[in-house]
Amino acid sequence: MTDERFNHIIKNHPELSGKENNIIETIENPDIIFEGNFNELLAVKFYDKTPVSENKYLVVIYKETENDDGFILTAYYARRLNDGRKIIWKH
Repeated sequence: MTDERFNHIIKNHPELSGKENNIIETIENPDIIFEGNFNELLAVKFYDKTPVSENKYLVVIYKETENDDGFILTAYYARRLNDGRKIIWKH
């Protein structure tokens, strides 16, 4: 993840400041991956403690450019998951 992208994320979601490792962990070891609306993927990992509150999901939206490369668009905490999305992968 580039510094530019991380700065973009914390500008819009300041609760993720200092949580770069959690964002990377969510991409590398998600609990579930959903299909997005515009060819992006949503990696999701549950965290029982967050800066916002307890029991939140960290959602990291990213695009793959190749099988082993891609880029992060944004990340945010969510209370619940969108059950209407197509599941690509589940742990």
